[in-house]
Amino acid sequence: MAAGLWSFATLGLAAPHASPEAKDIDAFTRKAMARVSVVPGLALAVVDGDKAVITAGYGVADVDTRAPVDAETGFYIASATKSFTALAIAGMAARRDLDLNVPLADWIGATSLPPDIASTITLTDLLSHRSGVENAPIAFRAAFSGEQSPELMQALLSRTVRSATTPHGTFRYTNTGYNLATTLIEARFGRDWRALVTDDVLAPAGMTHTTAWISKARRKGVVASGHVPGPTGALEPSRLQKTDATLQSAGGLVSTAGDMARWLEIQINDGVLDGRRLFPVGLVDSTHRSVVGQKVVFGPYTRDGYGLGWQTGRYGDDVLIHHFGNFAGSRAHVSFMPDRKLGVAVMANEDLIAGELADLVADYVYDRFAGRPDLEAHYDAELAELAARRDKRLAGLAAARAERAARPWSLSRPMDSYVGTYANAAMGRIAVTQEGDRMRVRIGVMSDLAEAFTKPETVRVELVPLQGQTILFDGPGRLTFEGETFVRD
Repeated sequence: MAAGLWSFATLGLAAPHASPEAKDIDAFTRKAMARVSVVPGLALAVVDGDKAVITAGYGVADVDTRAPVDAETGFYIASATKSFTALAIAGMAARRDLDLNVPLADWIGATSLPPDIASTITLTDLLSHRSGVENAPIAFRAAFSGEQSPELMQALLSRTVRSATTPHGTFRYTNTGYNLATTLIEARFGRDWRALVTDDVLAPAGMTHTTAWISKARRKGVVASGHVPGPTGALEPSRLQKTDATLQSAGGLVSTAGDMARWLEIQINDGVLDGRRLFPVGLVDSTHRSVVGQKVVFGPYTRDGYGLGWQTGRYGDDVLIHHFGNFAGSRAHVSFMPDRKLGVAVMANEDLIAGELADLVADYVYDRFAGRPDLEAHYDAELAELAARRDKRLAGLAAARAERAARPWSLSRPMDSYVGTYANAAMGRIAVTQEGDRMRVRIGVMSDLAEAFTKPETVRVELVPLQGQTILFDGPGRLTFEGETFVRD
């Protein structure tokens, strides 16, 4: 890749050699960050053809440490990981290690996956979200609790079931297909998803600052923390941060603006970077082709299909290949216009209050390059609307917290009688402890102090920040969580 024409840190100023587009994009991003004010940090990469227009960082990686964001700050890219995983698996198919379009039963060997499912669905089905199957325990352990091992996940293949609402061939976006695909590949070939993506995608791409281990990312440099509103509404690091155990094939990479610029150039140019072919002709492009239809309007975008790790659709009149991601205060926007050979990656460390800022910056880039005549007026209005939504969300959050705090407890017994460790073979173990007059609930890496809930013998927890879950104590030594029964040891 032509070295980034403009790369700078938080306090850097526009370089004299920066293009007019880069200067305008930088100015808008700074204005947007200041106007919206609740997004602590943001990283940005813009690629035009075979050159990086800008790779940049803004704000801070963590409101406590105040570490500045630059083009080499690591950000969790969440579900934008799927395009990397899908390309690695497509590469295996290109080498004829497996076939994307034959029933799984043709190559997986002996597994606990139900035979009727193995004989009727394919890897393409799994990677394009049209498999019509579900496996809640595998998806939960992989992305949330982190209580997993290869042996356990392979045993849990037996819990795969047909969806009651989405038949085979119908698009339904989940993490499950990717988790199932990589569990089966590991069982058959002995390569876990991290090795597959690292060796077959990241290494050829020269993405040396992108990793599937959060521990390695932190050894390389600063990693942005996801942020959520705290009790007063002020932003604070989310108590649920990604760990090595919860980085998984459907959402498990940490990357930087510099590396995402390389990724965009590879996508725009069918596997060519710096004039060198890194991936076989047609391989990268093949992942962009829609294999299942959908009809969705997502903000200013339309979505008409899904390929292998990529959403297909449009922004205005332009085809837009894209994938976004979010998790517990982290947000990623990765997109490119194949006809214009223009791509944008935006990563932010806040999502729930003003996550649309990532999309707004990307939209500004596309409209600036297109020469939109009312550019500044339009985006001033967009920022005003986002700021209004921010205020409404913060007010709604404060009101909801006040309402919950006023609820009476619905538990009929002394709190210490609920204390203990409750187990479910598929979902794992929930530890209930008492802290003063409060109840703490832990499952794997997730933890929260329980609140009162409205139904008898229930409590509410936010194991995922700002997403409430209910726990029902439905008998001595029993509780129900996510529809599953846990029994106290």
